[in-house]
Amino acid sequence: MNYKEKHTKGFISNFIKSFWEFKTSEKECNYEILPDGFFDLIFEIKKEKLTKVILTGVWTKQIQISIPKNTQLIGVRFKLISAEYIFKQSIKELKNTKADLPITFLDCKSFDFNNLEKFTDSITEKLHAQLKNIKKIDQRKLKLFNILYQKKGEVSIQEISENIFWSNRQINRYFNKCFGISLKTLCTILKCHSSLKHIAKGQLFPEKNYYDQAHFIKQVKQITGATPTNLFLNKNDRFLQLTTIKNNLDLCSP
Repeated sequence: MNYKEKHTKGFISNFIKSFWEFKTSEKECNYEILPDGFFDLIFEIKKEKLTKVILTGVWTKQIQISIPKNTQLIGVRFKLISAEYIFKQSIKELKNTKADLPITFLDCKSFDFNNLEKFTDSITEKLHAQLKNIKKIDQRKLKLFNILYQKKGEVSIQEISENIFWSNRQINRYFNKCFGISLKTLCTILKCHSSLKHIAKGQLFPEKNYYDQAHFIKQVKQITGATPTNLFLNKNDRFLQLTTIKNNLDLCSP
């Protein structure tokens, strides 16, 4: 598997988690993607030619995907606040699905897809310019998502509400309108996704904010469709995120 990921820094990190690249060889790849609390803009390249631009919604369950052979995918993993301030639209209708965007989106044909560094520089510059043209960014929303992603969902809705001076009802109305999920659902997804790195190490017990082992197993299975044990075993590299996490752990091992 040929996978690369580059995390963002600075102001743009309020809106983008990372950039990633995935390449297949002479064989089609079949995987299950697990919910992570983000959404993606994906560029599909075949024979060095841009063939598709795809926008996903938020995954709330495992999704089966097939990636054709000899295909390059370059993606931008967006934090949910980007739906409003970069895409200027609700992604509610895209929950657990995806949509094709025009091949001319963001003038992306001008990007260098052969070099991940150059691609990230180009799209970051373009998105920076777009964000600068926004008259005002709601600081409550900026703070809301910073808390959620920094704490990986391990925070109570009441604590968030008191911290940003925005009522629970208003927050959930915003979430359901823009993303098609509740704030509680996002917290559950972020918390579960955070557990994957522990599961990849074989730590099949809850880390934080789970009542007990039974509650941990139930919530992980609810979000991923698999038990922690089956995720750890990851037979035939079925779960893409577990495979990439495991590969990164192996690279970091002495």
